[in-house]
Amino acid sequence: MNLNPAHAAAISSSTESAKSADGVWHRCHLLPDGDPAKAIRDAALVVQQGRIVWLGMQAELPQAYAALPRHDAGSAWITPGLVDCHTHLVYGGQRADEFAMRLAGAGYEEIARAGGGIVSTVRATRAADEDTLFALAAARLAPLLAEGVTTLEIKSGYGLDLASERKQLRVARRLGDAFGVTVHTTFLGAHALPPEYAGRADDYITLVCETMMPVLADEGLIDAVDAFCESVGFSLAQTERVFQAAERHGLRVKLHAEQLSNLGGTALAARYRALSADHLEHLDEAGVVAMAGSGTVAVLLPGAYYFLRDTNLPPIDLLRRHGVPMAISTDHNPGTSPVTSLLLMMNMACTLFRLTVPEVLAGVTTHAARALGAADRHGLLAAGRAADFVLWNVDSPAELAYWFGRNPAAAVVRQGKVYPAATSVQGVRP
Repeated sequence: MNLNPAHAAAISSSTESAKSADGVWHRCHLLPDGDPAKAIRDAALVVQQGRIVWLGMQAELPQAYAALPRHDAGSAWITPGLVDCHTHLVYGGQRADEFAMRLAGAGYEEIARAGGGIVSTVRATRAADEDTLFALAAARLAPLLAEGVTTLEIKSGYGLDLASERKQLRVARRLGDAFGVTVHTTFLGAHALPPEYAGRADDYITLVCETMMPVLADEGLIDAVDAFCESVGFSLAQTERVFQAAERHGLRVKLHAEQLSNLGGTALAARYRALSADHLEHLDEAGVVAMAGSGTVAVLLPGAYYFLRDTNLPPIDLLRRHGVPMAISTDHNPGTSPVTSLLLMMNMACTLFRLTVPEVLAGVTTHAARALGAADRHGLLAAGRAADFVLWNVDSPAELAYWFGRNPAAAVVRQGKVYPAATSVQGVRP
């Protein structure tokens, strides 16, 4: 990742020249909420002052909007802006050499002795200044934006001390401001045990709850709080301490749960009415029932499943049976999911997890927004909402899950401004 701060600044400044999306978007087909059964063909969509004010059949466009500027969508499909609801986008370094070592047969201990593992990412993140972290993250963010992501979550968790966690969260906020993308920040101080706290996990959780979280919350850097509840992470009791601290600060919680084993983290998360429980490869029916009762979203992360060569599938049929909404995300991180394509994750969710096309379309729009506590603002095309949407050069919305290695986005509207995407649709004239 060789993008330097000056390059990132140049990319950022280019967003200032983005055109307004205000006007009538016509000659299009609309998928308002990710459900193909509710598609509106031969449609139009009206934007004023950066907000959607009307959408429906083009033949029914109110006369009041007839004089507004026109944007010819060239028969493109328009969906809500995509939502990537679980990422670790801000960190220093990379772990490709560790990946190569594993492929050559090295085990966990050998990699750790060579300086690999999460400790290497913590070391690189602590050593990097904010501008360097911004530049690195901007390069990772660019392909997500090109694919139509208009909202994303960015977690901390690679600093593991106050100064470095603050640095990650400040960079996450900067990315949102610089690129006109909505960023939700999540404090993941309880991600791993830093080297200086080896053998003192309870003491570290005290630091997370009594020092880091209060300061970062007071500085307005936290939208939600997460933890890694796992045998190689933190126990149920330690995780509950984190949730209790979040509750004291009025912050919603999320959880990395049941990825490697079933510790009952999902049931704990449900008791605290968590926004989401994520991974879930070892989730049982009791946990699913708890999620259904609390309204907690299941965030499925096929990139990590694939990269780790896992064989234990999340309980998709149980989630369906109990009506638990399922979101799909990249889980972008350097150790287990170095993914920068949400479209690829849609395809993998279909092929690996056997989700249907409507399920994955909802999984990166309405359900993903709900996993961020933002269902009232994102993941849906509706009057009164911010103009966040994507024009796709496809004949059918199913193509968004069908292709991999191809980006059919023609243009992306983020926060009421039009950005060209990686491809173009003949006839699109924003």
